[in-house]
Amino acid sequence: MADGGDPARIRVVERLEEVPAASWDACAGDDNPFLSHAFLEALESSGSATAETGWLPQHILVEDRAGRLLGAVPLYLKSHSYGEYVFDHGWAAAYERAGGRYYPKLQAAVPFTPVTGPRLLRRPGTPASLRETLITALVEVARAHKVSSLHVTFPIREEWEALGEAGFLQRHGQQFHWENRGYASFDDFLAALNARKRKQIRRERRDAVEGLEIETLTGAALEPAHWDAFYRFYCATSDRKWGGGYLTRGFFDLLHRRLADRVVLMMAKKNGRYVAGALNLRGRDTLYGRNWGCVGDFPFLHFELCYYRALDFAIEHGLARVEAGAQGAHKIQRGYLPTPTYSAHWIPDQGFARAVADFLRREQHALESEMAELEDEMSPFRRGEGGGPE
Repeated sequence: MADGGDPARIRVVERLEEVPAASWDACAGDDNPFLSHAFLEALESSGSATAETGWLPQHILVEDRAGRLLGAVPLYLKSHSYGEYVFDHGWAAAYERAGGRYYPKLQAAVPFTPVTGPRLLRRPGTPASLRETLITALVEVARAHKVSSLHVTFPIREEWEALGEAGFLQRHGQQFHWENRGYASFDDFLAALNARKRKQIRRERRDAVEGLEIETLTGAALEPAHWDAFYRFYCATSDRKWGGGYLTRGFFDLLHRRLADRVVLMMAKKNGRYVAGALNLRGRDTLYGRNWGCVGDFPFLHFELCYYRALDFAIEHGLARVEAGAQGAHKIQRGYLPTPTYSAHWIPDQGFARAVADFLRREQHALESEMAELEDEMSPFRRGEGGGPE
């Protein structure tokens, strides 16, 4: 192994604060802010992802003989299936109808965050075999807890394939992402669309901002008052849709202190008072849309803050893509096209595993057909344009 010895110890920690931030981040890399020590530990110390909320951390660490961290997995023991965005409620109901106990289960994921990224974190210079060590450790932890199942959600495709080779069931999903084809401006992007969609988007943008002031805030421009307002929107929208939000007010304070330069907050103000906001985090080449909230009824404002302003920012800063979060076929008409996502599932009960595998085969066929149909029938791009500018 380059730069250090062979793996000597595998252990599990229940608090990420026990792991030096620099060591974790050396394995996680700097591409994706959601995998950073700062983000994941903020979820824990703010009370957002804890045993009390059904997310007991069980992070796997692989260290060499000198105690240096070589690899890690962000892992949680779950007492429910909320905040995951890869839905297995039907699996849980079927398993329990058959007399089994589905919860607790294990989840390798970023809580409340449907963003693709590495889950088998490795320090640069470590051999590919360390990935197999991490997968083996995942299964060993699952067996030790005697859980019904182990789920790895939103891994990169390379990891998903390795998990499949290790015997995990493989599942497909879809999101809607916007790709920057070298656009010089938003108008340049619009030029790639058919005339009807181009006209629709211009009308939506015009109507959305009527009587409103829009701000794009990042870094030093962010102030506590912005977070006070955004948290109010977040709670109002979460209560209305889901009966409550996952994130505490303290989480946003920690996000501000630790990752302000990664935050891109779109805020709308009416008559001097904030009325809506959309939270994004910036990776190396991607802008990730995360949370939206609003108080009041403002037609098209959701599209403006969450989709169009994100495109504006990505084009201005030369980012390669915008990931606008989970679900929402309406995003296609605004330039966000279907993109595959992945998850992998280890189920020790062979009968249950066969039933889930059969379901996944049928689900995959339906999903592939749906993705092709959506892109063919709803894509706003001109035929033959391929999403690129003229």
